[in-house]
Amino acid sequence: MVGSNRKGILLRYIVASVLLCMMVFPYLYMVMSSFAVWDQVDQSLMPTKFTLRSYEWLFGGGDVSVPRPWIRAFFNSVIVSAGSTALMMVTGAVVAYALAKMNFKGRETVDNIILFQMFFPAIILLVPSFLIIQNAGLYDTYWAMIIPKAMSLWAVFMYTNFFRAIPDTFLEAAKLDGAGHLQILWKVVLPMSKSITTVVFLFLFMERWSELLWDMLVIKSDNMLTLNVLLSQMFGPYGGYPGPMYAASVLLTLPIIILFLFFTKKFQEGMQFTLK
Repeated sequence: MVGSNRKGILLRYIVASVLLCMMVFPYLYMVMSSFAVWDQVDQSLMPTKFTLRSYEWLFGGGDVSVPRPWIRAFFNSVIVSAGSTALMMVTGAVVAYALAKMNFKGRETVDNIILFQMFFPAIILLVPSFLIIQNAGLYDTYWAMIIPKAMSLWAVFMYTNFFRAIPDTFLEAAKLDGAGHLQILWKVVLPMSKSITTVVFLFLFMERWSELLWDMLVIKSDNMLTLNVLLSQMFGPYGGYPGPMYAASVLLTLPIIILFLFFTKKFQEGMQFTLK
């Protein structure tokens, strides 16, 4: 019986190790290929010679005479992603608190509408959103990239479910001390929601960081380009340079990986709640 259990545990470890390698290897391959000499890129699974040429080519602007604003594009991505994520989290928390802890006429209807809207593909609102931004005079500005992404129904949904699990006794105690709804939200509810806030933050930031289509539509000047748009413009004519393309992919994934590593513990706690 003991031997059978050991074989079962060993089999599970083997299967888990194989699956882990299958998930991790593509990223490791991308990193190794970004440092590989160009004549070995995509020629073998394990390059033997490495260089910084792909990164030098990337930051040097490639085979163009005009330097590409890589540093400016990176900070544009940070500003837009951070601003949009902050607004989505604030609006999501406020709306979720109202739906979870406040009684008002039509609350169930609003809740159902939000659930219904979550099934709508975002692309159907692309043209109306663009026309609104253009008519408002926000075209080719940071606001054109931030305001349309200022609210996330998914964030509202996640926060609402979590807030409903918080006992009302905490809120009643705060009300007895004279706290209003906003004070209860910021000083009582949100401090108790750090785990789900981490999950919401990571997913929203990752989604906004990887945005491409909308930013391409509302931005035209080089100084306003985000990193994704800059890369897409650059590799249109330079698709034959796989090394720099791997290097660009590594640069795009680094901020997300760093954030996930930094918030690993809270992320795991939040995911445990969402899977219940």
